[in-house]
Amino acid sequence: MTLDLDLDVDVAVIGSGAAGLVAACRAADGGRTVVVLEKADLLGGTSAVSGGVAWMPNHHLMGPDYPDSTEAALTYLTTATGGQVPAQTLRWYIRTAGEAVRWLDERTRVRLVALPRPDYHPDWAGAARGRGLDVQPFDGTEYPGVTARIRPPTYFPPITMTERDAMAASGFDAELIAHRNAAGTRTMGGALVASLVVSAEERGVQIVTGAGVDELRPDGDGWRLTSAAGTVRARAVVLASGGFEWNPRLQAAFLPNPVTPISAPSNTGDGLELGLAAGGSVGTMRAVWGVPVLQDPDHRYDGRPSGRMANVELTLPGSIMVNAAGRRFVNEAVNYHDLNKVFRTIDPNTGQHEHIPAWLVVDSGYVSRYSIGGTPVGQVPGWAISGSTVEELAAALAIDAFTLAQTVAEFNKYAADGHDPLFHRGESAADRYLGDARQPHPCLAPLTQGPFHAIPIRPGTLGTCGGLVTDEDGRVLNRRGEPVGNLYAAGNVAATVFADAYPGGGATLGSAITRAFAVGRTLADTL
Repeated sequence: MTLDLDLDVDVAVIGSGAAGLVAACRAADGGRTVVVLEKADLLGGTSAVSGGVAWMPNHHLMGPDYPDSTEAALTYLTTATGGQVPAQTLRWYIRTAGEAVRWLDERTRVRLVALPRPDYHPDWAGAARGRGLDVQPFDGTEYPGVTARIRPPTYFPPITMTERDAMAASGFDAELIAHRNAAGTRTMGGALVASLVVSAEERGVQIVTGAGVDELRPDGDGWRLTSAAGTVRARAVVLASGGFEWNPRLQAAFLPNPVTPISAPSNTGDGLELGLAAGGSVGTMRAVWGVPVLQDPDHRYDGRPSGRMANVELTLPGSIMVNAAGRRFVNEAVNYHDLNKVFRTIDPNTGQHEHIPAWLVVDSGYVSRYSIGGTPVGQVPGWAISGSTVEELAAALAIDAFTLAQTVAEFNKYAADGHDPLFHRGESAADRYLGDARQPHPCLAPLTQGPFHAIPIRPGTLGTCGGLVTDEDGRVLNRRGEPVGNLYAAGNVAATVFADAYPGGGATLGSAITRAFAVGRTLADTL
């Protein structure tokens, strides 16, 4: 809704994703008056269109099935972040994440369950299963009107991530999906946001849409926020408006290569620029929560070209990914964040990105077994390029035919026996988790049956993760490391706590919720 705003509150939160709503709820628990300002007409930002998984180690919901400890999580995170994050900060993360999970479980409407997923590097010391949390479905019939206020998913059907992982290879349950659509049930990130919206409004938090903040100025001991919707005066401000991946100017300024965002298009870096103007400093600006993307040229979200994660298609047996030279260049089943980093590689002979463009290459056997980019099983996406032979496909792609044929032959020679000596695809539990357990090998099979098909794969992002530097409680720091008044930041507007690492599925939401919980608790206790 749009209002002629004229408010005096303790806390103004900019952004209505998980970070903003968690900070708002936790601050309200301390008796603070809180308003959440969302510039879009629908709530939830990137959280609402996400898978909703939050990676948060050593929490009580892991139970006896998934043993964990502070020391194990610390050992794993120390390796994952390459020693770039102080142990004190990692201990803070582990401790605060566990506290945030308990608070969500006991004090809000969010219902969580541990996913059986392994960490993304299960062979590293301290790795575990169950650190990722899935959100239980949000029943729209219990809270009429709430789900209509939440951003719709970009492409995920109304299934939980637990169900999605179980059905990745075999296809989704159409009857279950139809039932949930009829009931207005939200799952994944939509369920998380809907549950937090209910929790916030039960606490008296005011939520205003269509209220993008244009200016943030100091006002006595607090802040004055102005927008086309009106004015808010607040003792403290929480920036939680997401990353800058949909802002071409900021992408070009900071990122090492172009990326295709699949997040909420409202993420244009507004909060980042408000924080910079207020004197905040930034860090990790070249980092993104990376993901390889499939993009149907006709798909639009909010009127903008969007896409979908390609990690399942790249993992299933009977596929490879090649670059413009016709060569494989990565373990296609490795976690999507680390895979995406390979796209940054520059060919020193050409000065161009060595692995852009890239293609998923499959044979007709693959098409008969699996969906590609949401296309029904057995159908080839309309934007695929095809050839009756590998050589014919190479010609259509303007790739050297001999090299592509050699790549496929070399892959096939070992894949038939379940091996990939070049990139070790399918050797780790994390690789095999999204594979097809019904096949002789969940991730490997020769490509032998023509026609062959190629689908473009783009470097993409779930959101940027460089941003405003904060202390552990989320206070925005200036270039001297001093707090900028009562200005806080959480989520993708802030610099990641993981230093461009992605320890497990849900690292982006897990770190956003953890930081936001710390922000809200600090505001509840000290403001």
